Amino acid sequence: MNGKTVPKSARPADPCTLVIFGASGDLTHRLLLPALYNLSASGLLPEAFALIGVARSPGSSAAFREDLAKSLPKFATRDLDQRVVNKLLSCVAYIEGEPDDVATYQKIGAELARIESERATKGNRLFYLATPPAAFMPIGCRLGQSRLACEENGAWRRVVIEKPFGTDLASARKLNEGLLRVLKEHQIFRIDHYLGKETVQNIMVLRFANGLFEPIWNRHHIEHVQITVAESLTVGQRGGYYDATGALRDMVPNHLMQLLSLIAMEPPARFAADAVRAEKAQVLDAVQFQMDGDALRNCVRAQYGDGYVDNRPVDAYRKTKNVNPESITETYVALKLLIDNWRWAGVPFYMRTGKALRAKQTEVAIKFRQAPVAMFRETPVDRLADNFLVIRIQPSECIGLEFNAKIPGPSVNIGGVEMTFKYADYFEASPSTGYETLIYDCMIGDAILYPRADGIEAGWRVVQPFLDAWHEAGGNGLAMYRAGGDGPTEADQLLAKDGRRWRPIQ
Repeated sequence: MNGKTVPKSARPADPCTLVIFGASGDLTHRLLLPALYNLSASGLLPEAFALIGVARSPGSSAAFREDLAKSLPKFATRDLDQRVVNKLLSCVAYIEGEPDDVATYQKIGAELARIESERATKGNRLFYLATPPAAFMPIGCRLGQSRLACEENGAWRRVVIEKPFGTDLASARKLNEGLLRVLKEHQIFRIDHYLGKETVQNIMVLRFANGLFEPIWNRHHIEHVQITVAESLTVGQRGGYYDATGALRDMVPNHLMQLLSLIAMEPPARFAADAVRAEKAQVLDAVQFQMDGDALRNCVRAQYGDGYVDNRPVDAYRKTKNVNPESITETYVALKLLIDNWRWAGVPFYMRTGKALRAKQTEVAIKFRQAPVAMFRETPVDRLADNFLVIRIQPSECIGLEFNAKIPGPSVNIGGVEMTFKYADYFEASPSTGYETLIYDCMIGDAILYPRADGIEAGWRVVQPFLDAWHEAGGNGLAMYRAGGDGPTEADQLLAKDGRRWRPIQ
């Protein structure tokens, strides 16, 4: 198949006003505004739409529009149509205010009343919390107390919350409880930008829409699963935030747990938000609990030292600005997890993530059990190549299948070969930020890609034993690795104990 497949156009989103808290920040300029432009250019943003930016920085609506107009060309993922730009920016307003100040919400209320009258947005409101995590609870509570997020007269009101959702199990529970006192679960959209990527969304389609995969998606045919989220970037300018967070909190309860749940979940009764999210939460609940000793044996934490990434020198993590020179914060983590259910009993799930590694690479690799080689005993074949189904998410979105084939010639020699499906070869898709689908789904009320409260807490329950074990161990057990490499040798040993090895980062 050489032709391109063009997807059927979706309907425009519901009329609404988008209110972005933290609108002066990097997220708004780098990702949210380009995503809104792409939605508008694709005809998916409603005609009756308005954007209100809320931030502490002094400013006016005119100055905010000018700032967005300057930043959009820098971060746009496609060529800009000035007519679309002008249309988008014409419906932008700005409010200066503190996130926990009653007066801020009075000003927002007044601006919403004006906009809803002038632009006929039908009272639908989407509040986006692009703020530091400390502001999530105050903003959520103020939205409830001010009744700005109260659903009435047929209008919907939704709140989008960025990660990290909590810093441990206790804080995640507390945040859920606080928000659910003033909002209903269906109003809360806990965003994970990884789930906006086409390949991640395609995991469910790959599994449940293809009869050749689902029958073998179990312990009888799958030997183990590897989930890798490798980054070549260092901590950069985020030293203060990262030193208080670390790789485990930053990546595992959200990104990696979402990937694990999509790979391991049971088939939902229907392709609907509650059914899908229930199955995802249930499989995370089935992850085997790690006692202190088990947690330390089944994990590796490490920190990068001096090295080279892409032939450029990289200073050790402890030399980073705003990082404690004696920091024991991990920049790399590898875990071995088991799922206690019939489908996955005895199948290890290995996951790793880290910074300052050899390359940027995000993939899920499913290793199938090896076929018997007895029938090839009288031939030169002594072992077969590994059979992997590889779902690559970054840097290129593709799905590869690695299998064995006979090498041409008179003798029976077998070699490993690979077939790769690349999205760009089959489907027309304009470059995107990954936020387009997520924002659009919020506007139409589709929560399939958003975890519920129970799913968030289930992910933290998996992570909490490792946090507790590391707290008790202090700096003991913290490994080091060279920047620009594949990670610590201790991570290789984690798999070597089981007679396995990591796939290369490349």
